[in-house]
Amino acid sequence: MELVQQIFVAPFAFMVEDPAFLLQTLWEGLVSGVLYALIALGFVLIFRSSQIFNFAQGIMVVFAGLSLVGLHEAGMPASVAFAGTLVIMFALAAAIERVVLRPLVNQPAIILFMATFGLTFVLIGSGQLIFGGENKVMITEQLGIPTGSWEIEPFGGFVLIEQKDFVAVASALVLVAALVVFLNRTRMGRAIRALGDDHQAALSVGISLSQIWVIVWFIAGIIALVTGIVWGARAGVSFALEIIAFKALPVLLLGGLESVTGAIVGGIAIGLLEKLFEIYWGQPLLGGSTETWFAYVFALIVLVFRPQGLFGEKIIERV
Repeated sequence: MELVQQIFVAPFAFMVEDPAFLLQTLWEGLVSGVLYALIALGFVLIFRSSQIFNFAQGIMVVFAGLSLVGLHEAGMPASVAFAGTLVIMFALAAAIERVVLRPLVNQPAIILFMATFGLTFVLIGSGQLIFGGENKVMITEQLGIPTGSWEIEPFGGFVLIEQKDFVAVASALVLVAALVVFLNRTRMGRAIRALGDDHQAALSVGISLSQIWVIVWFIAGIIALVTGIVWGARAGVSFALEIIAFKALPVLLLGGLESVTGAIVGGIAIGLLEKLFEIYWGQPLLGGSTETWFAYVFALIVLVFRPQGLFGEKIIERV
């Protein structure tokens, strides 16, 4: 009976007793969830256009962040360093298409996946050679990102909102909106969607596979840069940041590999639920540290009942 009370009664009683703390928990979960969704968007975009699961998306986040900080340390103003990093990510996209993807056209999906796996280690080695392996401080103030905080006082308590977190959420929302408009309202966006729906049909009407791949990987690079900036502002820029990208995996499993909406909803859901579970169940009952595994267990439970994810298309095979 006591265990039932600890699991079902005490957490909800705590939420009611201290609603301001609940709001603080929800805000922190929302920030994490939006950033998980950003990482997942890079995976979704590439998979949707080419059916390639890009294992290198995590290290692209690190590489983009290190490039930005490295160019600034070399003497470039923050705005010029940002533009220079975009050029680097475009050059990287073009090189990946030419050297990695083009020779492997029409190869099995596992071959392309292993190619991105190898690309991960190439970027790790190149990044360590060029930028070193130490943790670097993101140039937050130079980019105009505020470092202060706001305190609001709802329900007789207070909620602390870091301004850089607010900027991160706002930037992510703008980027997602721009991506949705690009995919649905522009000719190139429709070409990307067509290529994802049917490669052969898209090629038959004159859509350039190589051009689309460069553009898609460049957009994934832009997403990686924004993610590197906002995550770097929170925890610095180092190769340990790559581990955060693994949180995109349960987001993808939850939302579906080809759904932009699924990436957004899945990321926010994972961020909120793992934070709530950690604070109200994990720390009192399990001693904490549940954020490291909760997302994977939750995604596994969802997959048992819906293998294609919440927004994925159900595959029906006739035999």
